[in-house]
Amino acid sequence: MNTLAITVPIYIVMGIGYLAGRAGAFSTTDMRVLGKFVVKFALPALLFTALSQRPIADVIDRSYLTAYAIGSVVVFAAVGAFARFAAHESVSHSALIAVGSSFSNSGFIGYPIALQLVGPPAAVALAMCLIVENVIMFPLVLVLAELGGNAQLRWQQVVADALRGLVHNPMIIAIFAGLMVSLFGITLSEPLLRTVNMLAMASTALALFVIGGSLVGLDVRILGPVTGIALAKLLAHPLVVFALLWLLPRTDPKLQMAAIIFAGMPMFSIYPILAQRYHYEGFCAAALLVATLLSFITVTGVLWAVTTLGG
Repeated sequence: MNTLAITVPIYIVMGIGYLAGRAGAFSTTDMRVLGKFVVKFALPALLFTALSQRPIADVIDRSYLTAYAIGSVVVFAAVGAFARFAAHESVSHSALIAVGSSFSNSGFIGYPIALQLVGPPAAVALAMCLIVENVIMFPLVLVLAELGGNAQLRWQQVVADALRGLVHNPMIIAIFAGLMVSLFGITLSEPLLRTVNMLAMASTALALFVIGGSLVGLDVRILGPVTGIALAKLLAHPLVVFALLWLLPRTDPKLQMAAIIFAGMPMFSIYPILAQRYHYEGFCAAALLVATLLSFITVTGVLWAVTTLGG
């Protein structure tokens, strides 16, 4: 019941977002605008607040980063290899299938759930997840997808373009700014802190509402392969991260819980949008919908497991 007390409100807010979109109270365009606010203002404010208010030694945890990064890459490689050599998918489609199984919706779903379970350290864990996802996973999938579609492209060019895009990413900017404030011990004025905190407080409920609204109109097709990707994301990813955390030097138990929770989330919300360029958006949209629906069961199980083992 304690576990359900954490997950049920999360999915109720997502359900409200879905019903609002379904009833026409919010259009698809409205949901995109709200999503932009979360990505460009609310989540960056949250990350900056979490990182700038802690000593730098408490912000970067090597075991957490190592486990999450290697776990994500291992699942990406295993699923991608299966899609390419067993299912005979193209390189681009294999890369998209692989990223769907290893790239979590850490900001919109993972953080609200982790916050309820571990408290303030959830924001630090979110920042480290975003570093792995944006600096390692996102360039990796872009390189493979682009090279699969155009054999004449050089991987160095694709990586350079992806890294240049990070410079303009508000969440990466917020992480860097928060780390600098923490590193140099800069004291921020009270009005500035209150302003940033007000923006940060808007992130949790609004992010969940947007996720629910974004599910309106998605069509479930190709149930077999789609369910396989969803289960790889919801079960294999957290299991691999858990195994690595067990093997690596021990870290803060709350951060260990957060790592497993983030790894057990559905894939990131722009997954179908990323696939549009490679004409694979229908498949990816179906995978996102199935993973989000199944996650109510799997996330509840993951939370029960981490709280039981953690206790």
